[in-house]
Amino acid sequence: MIGWEDVYKVVAAMVPLYVALMLGYGSVRWWGIFTREQCEAINRLVCYFTLPLFTFEFTVHIDPFRMNFPFIAADVISKLIIVSALALWAKCSPRGSYCWSITSFSLCTLTNSLVVGVPLLKAMYGPFGLDLVVQSSVVQAILWLTLLLFVLEFRRAATMATPKDVPVQVDETLVIGSSRPPFCNSIKLVGLKLALNPNTYACVVGISWAFIANRWKLEMPSIVEGCVLIMSRSGTGTAMFSMGIFMALQDKLIACGSSLTVFSMVLKLVAGPAAMAIASLCVGLHADVLRVAIIQAALPQSITSFIFAKEYGLHPEVLSTAVIFGMIVSLPVLIAYYAILEFVH
Repeated sequence: MIGWEDVYKVVAAMVPLYVALMLGYGSVRWWGIFTREQCEAINRLVCYFTLPLFTFEFTVHIDPFRMNFPFIAADVISKLIIVSALALWAKCSPRGSYCWSITSFSLCTLTNSLVVGVPLLKAMYGPFGLDLVVQSSVVQAILWLTLLLFVLEFRRAATMATPKDVPVQVDETLVIGSSRPPFCNSIKLVGLKLALNPNTYACVVGISWAFIANRWKLEMPSIVEGCVLIMSRSGTGTAMFSMGIFMALQDKLIACGSSLTVFSMVLKLVAGPAAMAIASLCVGLHADVLRVAIIQAALPQSITSFIFAKEYGLHPEVLSTAVIFGMIVSLPVLIAYYAILEFVH
């Protein structure tokens, strides 16, 4: 049973994030330390240096031979359910949007597993819950964030491939033109950019080392680990700082408005857990594995998803609001999920 001491541990893990966010906000809005160009440089520093090393640091410590594969299968199926629903909406609905499908996928599926999930699930289910949420974090970094990078790069490539003098239709910020190079050329361009993206390297190299180290009982040299840690430790803090900067550059504190805020919270706290519950029942999860699967799907929005949204210019105001409000409202919702799921066997 989760107690007040456990709640305090979760709050203690979240408060420093808001300190970093307020420092970023104040450095632009109150103190005028950074210009807009410098703010863009800070976001790129986070996207291409601190976050990749942060991802690499926790990926190398997973044991891929001891993962709970039914749990992972349920996670994959839940994402496929959401992708199918969004694809159907984008294709068949007159209000369907490729760009909003990407953002909705991020809101439904990508969670802040390490910062909030680790202390919360450890308090609720002990080492067992901790182990599962770390596994979920690694799969998210390797598979789903890489997929998000792919579609964002493809969207950017499709936009850049359209000649300026060709009439186009604009769907949000996606540009579609009839004189665009074939689909396969865009795929090649996206593949090349992904191959050069440090976030991709972090996932591939990290999981490769995890397989090698656990297969032959090797340890990473301390000098290499020290080189990684000196930057990776700042990953979450600099991401929140960058978000504070982004907030300061907006005209309103809640940049996306109240309706989109409610919409993002419904996707995060209802649609995501519902899809995970369906997928978990499909693969036969039960007891604490089922409970952890549903609760971790309702964790607050991934900070990395905001950094990518900001870098690629796709609804960063929605993602920033989802991260900030998600960490405020999610704690009582997650505790409510925990209490209700105690009656599920």
